[in-house]
Order: sequence, then structure tokens, then C-alpha cells
Amino acid sequence: QVQLVESGGGLVQAGGSLRLSCAASGRTFSRWAMGWFRQAPGKEREFVAAISRSGGSTNCADSVKGRFTISRDNAKNTVYLQMNSLQPEDTAVYYCAATSVLGYSRLLYEYDYWGQGTQVTVSS
Repeated sequence: QVQLVESGGGLVQAGGSLRLSCAASGRTFSRWAMGWFRQAPGKEREFVAAISRSGGSTNCADSVKGRFTISRDNAKNTVYLQMNSLQPEDTAVYYCAATSVLGYSRLLYEYDYWGQGTQVTVSS
């Protein structure tokens, strides 16, 4: 079992940056591919970014490509989401999740464990 705790959310002006962190419990963090998803009010949860177990492969949604970067530090059991050039449409609760699939996944249903989420609000 994996427990995930996100942090780093907050209120930022448009054009600003935030870095989200997701700390995982346990000693098997490197066995899990990780992902970030987000859910805005009244909308479905959507894929943001994913990273493979080693961190060698990553993938981002088109809406955040060139602005968001996912990374991980297996020694610290932590995955990060660096968010630059934030826009009001990025406002959402951001969730990290862990999956046992090989490589990485963009699919919500392939993720086994989820954090509680952290709120990101971007003002115009």
C-alpha cells in the first residue's frame, strides 16, 4: 500500500509559478509510476502529467506542455510538478497518484492510489 500526501498548492497570480510536491510512504516508491491529475469545479478529473518509475520517461497533457514539468526523486520518495506561466484555467484541485503499470499512464482508472489533493488557485 502507498500513502500519498500532496503539498505546495496556494493562490498565485496569472503568469506565476508553483511547485507541487507529493510525498509517498513506504520503501517501494521506485516500483510505482506516478501521475498528476486535476479537477476543476464542475468538471471531471483530468490527466496533467505522468512519469515512469525511474523518471526516464515523462508525458504531459497538451494543455500544460511547455509550462508544467513532472519529476521525481526516488531517494526522497517524492514526485514534483513544477508549474510555470500559470493561467486562471489551471485553477483546480491537484492530485498525485501511483500506478503499477509499466512505463507511465495517462488513464485515471489505471491508478491504484491517490492523495487527498491540494488546491491551486490562479487569479487573473
